[in-house]
Amino acid sequence: MTTAEAVVDGLLRHGIDTLYALPGVHNDHLFDAAHRAGERFRVIHPRHEQTAAYMALGAALVTGRPQACAMVPGPGLLNAAAALLTAYGMGAPVLALVGQIPSFAIDQGHGHLHELRDQLGLLRHFTRHAARIRAAQEAPALIDAALRIATTPPQGPVALECAIDTWGPAGGTVDAATASAAIPPRYSIDPELIARAAKLLGAAQRPIIVLGGGALDAGPEVQAIAEQLDAPVISFRRGRGIIPTSHRLAFSFTEGHRLWQEADAVLAIGTRLYWQESNWGIDDALPVVRIDADPTAFDRFRRPACALLGDAAPILRDLLAELPALIQAGPNRDAEFAATRAWFDERLERLQPQRAYLAAIRAALPDDGIFVEDVTQLGFVSRLAWPVAAPRLYLSPGYQDNLGWAYGTALGAQAALPGRKVVAVMGDGGFMYQAAELATAMRHNLPVVGVVFDNAAYGNVRLIQQQHYGNRLIACDLHNPDFVAFAESFGAAGLRATSPAALETALRQAFALNRPALIQVPCGPMPSPWDMILLPRQRGFADAWRPALP
Repeated sequence: MTTAEAVVDGLLRHGIDTLYALPGVHNDHLFDAAHRAGERFRVIHPRHEQTAAYMALGAALVTGRPQACAMVPGPGLLNAAAALLTAYGMGAPVLALVGQIPSFAIDQGHGHLHELRDQLGLLRHFTRHAARIRAAQEAPALIDAALRIATTPPQGPVALECAIDTWGPAGGTVDAATASAAIPPRYSIDPELIARAAKLLGAAQRPIIVLGGGALDAGPEVQAIAEQLDAPVISFRRGRGIIPTSHRLAFSFTEGHRLWQEADAVLAIGTRLYWQESNWGIDDALPVVRIDADPTAFDRFRRPACALLGDAAPILRDLLAELPALIQAGPNRDAEFAATRAWFDERLERLQPQRAYLAAIRAALPDDGIFVEDVTQLGFVSRLAWPVAAPRLYLSPGYQDNLGWAYGTALGAQAALPGRKVVAVMGDGGFMYQAAELATAMRHNLPVVGVVFDNAAYGNVRLIQQQHYGNRLIACDLHNPDFVAFAESFGAAGLRATSPAALETALRQAFALNRPALIQVPCGPMPSPWDMILLPRQRGFADAWRPALP
């Protein structure tokens, strides 16, 4: 096999049968190898490299399995970089196959097509691992190593670079390989640390649990330990749905802030704990037990009282075995929880029409449907109020919070799970980042339903300028197409809804069509949710810095 053939073979050996990629001369041999793999392997080609990487990201997020994308060097890689950076922030196992100029000219500054100085070094800034394939003989082992790193907690994107002359016969040949199985890391869980954690948590009267993306595969264990401790479970963005948001112990981010003040122990599972430790505050009366697969997590902000390194599920199972004998009877918290929910519901009701529109989407989307939110007013409120029954059904961009990510990510989710209903909720500003990908949805029969809330502005930017800069508006107003006609020009269904009830009807109609659709929702300014997200310090020292947001 040539290098290109060995790479395609390596992807197939690891269960990856789809490549999200744009063609280009630097990767011609790779595309030819994909073609010759026949029906075993498909290539989905969008209209922009950013979407190729976002599609791989979306597929990885909804399946939890590694996905692959490819792009040409230089501008192609830079176009895809925001999506790879987002994958890094979210711990998503995405493999990027990146072309390169001729091997003899790398980093020589000759001015070759798409030349980028130290491209491999650049890749290492936003991937967990990046390497160069120098010959066909190296390809099988490099594929195995890259995918092992991508799928070993803490997971994340990886990259393999290959020069234009190395992909083909000039790169030599290699015999067919056998898949090198990904070996799960063998974390040695110290029983003394488990005992210490169990003692801290068992003695607490008002413990609280905070979840992040590192707990996505530990839902049953999280729910069991929460029920043992009678502890509220707080999630925001990536952690939503790890236990159903309908569960008695599931609380929103804003409710968690209210409960934080009286908490006397924290169990943080697979989360950076950024908001809590940097904004809400930590003090000596609030010991923290952290479970994380990333050894660097424990030195951020404040060293925890107990640090447990490894996968969440097995550590939680060990804790579950220790806890029953150590739990001290605490107060009945039903009244406290009910009061917190009533307080939150009253505040949430002020966020209209966002709440009504979210209720309409929830009514139309099946329970196992996938909701992808962009950086928009509806998206911000959804982080607090969107009901989620299970993990990987709610996709949010994590701490990168990058505008315009949603549509391509939704297309990747749909490609990976073709039987599911997928909805992407966007503003007009964010949708236009990837609006041309309606062509990709049509070309590859990906029936994503996009909902565009159209206020002809970068709405959040405009709100900030109004409230904090004396209404001096600059670079925030937009000129938009007729979104219904725009969708129809691609052959997609175009609909318009002017109320929550009309949106629910339009969504049901779009889902029934089972083809790409776009629903325009004309809207005006919406009330800001930021006072429910950027919350004041509850304990500990005063803030060193806080952004001025509405």
